[in-house]
Amino acid sequence: MNFADRDPALRPLLDRVLSADDRARVEPLLAELGELAAGELDRQAALADANPPQLVQYAPDGTRIDEIAFHPAHDRAAAIAYERFGLAAMSHRPGVHGWPTKVPHTVKYALSYLYVQSEFGMACPLSMTDSAARILRLFDPERYAAEIAALSSTDPEIRATGAMFMTEKQGGTDVGRTETVATDQGTHWTLTGKKWFASNPSADVVLTLARVPGQGDGTRGLGMFLVPRLRPDGTRNAIRIDRLKDKLGSKSIASGEVTLDEAYATPVGQLTDGFRQMAEMVNVSRLSNAMRATALMRRAVRESIDHTRERHVFGKPLFDQPLMRATLLPMIIDAEAALHLVVEAAARLTEADAGDAAARELVRVLTPLAKHTLCKRARSVTGEAMEIRGGNGYIEDWVNPRLLRDAHLGSIWEGSSNVIALDVLRCMRRQAAHRTLADTYGDRVAETRERWERLRTKGDALLELPPEEQEMRIGRYADELTRAVMETLLYEQGAHEARTTGNGRALLVARTCTALLDDPDTPPRTALDHLAELAEGGHIPLETAEEPAAHARAAHA
Repeated sequence: MNFADRDPALRPLLDRVLSADDRARVEPLLAELGELAAGELDRQAALADANPPQLVQYAPDGTRIDEIAFHPAHDRAAAIAYERFGLAAMSHRPGVHGWPTKVPHTVKYALSYLYVQSEFGMACPLSMTDSAARILRLFDPERYAAEIAALSSTDPEIRATGAMFMTEKQGGTDVGRTETVATDQGTHWTLTGKKWFASNPSADVVLTLARVPGQGDGTRGLGMFLVPRLRPDGTRNAIRIDRLKDKLGSKSIASGEVTLDEAYATPVGQLTDGFRQMAEMVNVSRLSNAMRATALMRRAVRESIDHTRERHVFGKPLFDQPLMRATLLPMIIDAEAALHLVVEAAARLTEADAGDAAARELVRVLTPLAKHTLCKRARSVTGEAMEIRGGNGYIEDWVNPRLLRDAHLGSIWEGSSNVIALDVLRCMRRQAAHRTLADTYGDRVAETRERWERLRTKGDALLELPPEEQEMRIGRYADELTRAVMETLLYEQGAHEARTTGNGRALLVARTCTALLDDPDTPPRTALDHLAELAEGGHIPLETAEEPAAHARAAHA
């Protein structure tokens, strides 16, 4: 099996959004990683999940060492990600896989999407390593040239991993309550405090926030610091790992509670910009969360399709049972729509990094929208997939329990759904983000123009409400915005494939998306009749793909 070959949307989407040269370069990587994800990587991921990291606090002679012992399966999965495919390196330097420039974010997220369909946990340190290199490049590239080189290396002898220590017990989401204190020692700083949730606590390069004396209260008083695992003289830094968390999911990687006991640190960028710099790191990590949710949905859909085709009930395959088809259809549509949104956000991030101010404003709101909606939807899709498999879906011999456990993480890390929805509201208040979205996507395709006008008006009305009312309503409105973006992107893909290949499959996906948005209780008959092509890929006549539009108009009549 090959996960890239079994994905009906991935290659056609990349055909449209990538240049011809980039598309040619990525093809052998898709083929190789798709096969690994469906085979060796999947086996290693299961082993790593069943054998979580162990904290070794003391050496035999009693010396405090605070090391983490990983199962060999973890190390092999890490080598595939960091070394063979350079997933943490490719955004930061030319030359990875022969690219003459930095690899576009679209390529990175497409490859990561295949990887995460088997190994979810590793995507956390991968994302933090990638994000740490990004922050150092953006805000202090000369001082940290060596660290950037190590974080973006694929050489197993020199590559480094990154981490972000931000959460404190008393603060959580309220970062302004951070109590870790920074002390200026002249040639460097020392940090003293406790971090309550620190993933990848044995990282080589840690970025964290600490309170700078005299700089003020709240987030304005926070500076960003780099805390290395080793001091410049090679001795172990004063980072004490107090214990590892016993997590519901993401078991292949370590998360712990950490004490900084006058730990050696150096400032990153301007100390007065600490929170703003960390927000940049968090926003990129949120897009990674959305990608991971999309990968989990795709794997869950794949498992459900394979199971229902093989399982016979009352004389015919489950896949052919009417209620099962109605159950599978929205899962298939949402997984495909999610992929389009992640790739769109990644493309806009590439443009923003090239200096496009409009793209930067757009990706600022696309990222929280994607995380808010996709991470929530992944929880329900993976849960539905578990139920579809029946009793076996609840047994650890199968992948479903791991998918479900991991899916719950996306809606928590880097901000819970409510926190993310409030971030969308912040974007609306500060930059009329709902209007930016309507201006960007409202005229792209005729089929969604009316929906965007309604959403523009609804967003304007929401901002006229008292602040408490705005906050109460933003969650549902954020979902509406996200789904309108995905619907628009699906129509763009449908039009492209209709024009270039004469295949109506992608157009039927878009039409079905509209029908389910308008009337979720009545799945369109045409889509149900062509579920095999929607699930696996295949040719659908263009005239057939138009039929759900008539269905939707009839439903509104």
